[in-house]
Amino acid sequence: MRFRRLGRTALQVSELCLGTMNFGPLTSREESFAILGDALEAGVNFVDTADQYGGRLGVGATESLLGEWLAEDRSRRDRIVLATKVHEPMSEDINDRGLSARHIQRACDASLKRLGVDHIDLYQMHHIDRAAPPEEIWQAMDRLISQGKITYVGSSNFPGWAIARFNEKAAASQRLGLVCEQSLYNLVERRAELEVLPACQAYGVGVIAWSPLAGGLLAGAATDPSGRRAGAQASEGARTHAQRLADFAVLCDGLGQSSGVVAIAWLLHQPGVTAAIVGPRRRDQFASLLKAPDLVLDKAVLSRLDAIFPPCGPAPEAYAW
Repeated sequence: MRFRRLGRTALQVSELCLGTMNFGPLTSREESFAILGDALEAGVNFVDTADQYGGRLGVGATESLLGEWLAEDRSRRDRIVLATKVHEPMSEDINDRGLSARHIQRACDASLKRLGVDHIDLYQMHHIDRAAPPEEIWQAMDRLISQGKITYVGSSNFPGWAIARFNEKAAASQRLGLVCEQSLYNLVERRAELEVLPACQAYGVGVIAWSPLAGGLLAGAATDPSGRRAGAQASEGARTHAQRLADFAVLCDGLGQSSGVVAIAWLLHQPGVTAAIVGPRRRDQFASLLKAPDLVLDKAVLSRLDAIFPPCGPAPEAYAW
């Protein structure tokens, strides 16, 4: 496993980040623990979760499961860069959501308790909260940092303008600011290239790509009924992108690689990308993607992928005049 700096920080994280959204509601405790163990053995040191994850088991269930795994062997905590998120509704309480300073403080304390740890390495805002001024958010994050409860702050699903605004506000007060942005980015969905990726590169913000397989579409999920996003959505995507996916499959066959491995390898060739989040439901799914960081795609292959899945434009000037 290779490692990259998390944005402009000195922190090193693995090129594959283990996403845990399936752990608990779709992946059993035993299977989840097995995948986490496989990840450590393979050299993956980056584990991502969120306070809302839990699905049918209820919010917080995935963090609690991860906390149980960490409690089995306390040395595991020191071997991983632990990331979680705040923003999504945690109850019917109107203030138990969003990015108010009050909720950030309370949500962080609750995550620490569920995870059974004394600090979170990377605390991410799950979505932008347009009602919360950046000054209020940074005040809350500064407090958590000073209390030793979090180390770095990141964003997720932020537009480029918000990444710029938050880091300008941080720089004005001599803060480190956002160090990474967790963004939807894959061969099928490339709109992040228009503004998000250029903003991240300009501010030294690492990009953590979520849904690198387009909800499984780039790995044949439309024909796999066990996939988390299989069903009508995947079937519609397969129909919409049928020719592209067929051409992609031919290219992957020519390389002697699975489509999932090629899709993730492509992401790791993109400027500014720190890591790709893989969120397996099963142990074999995770194992099948571990070789993606080692796959080198030459210029001809990258050009062919651009021809199959065209970029949105000459970012960030696609529509500037």
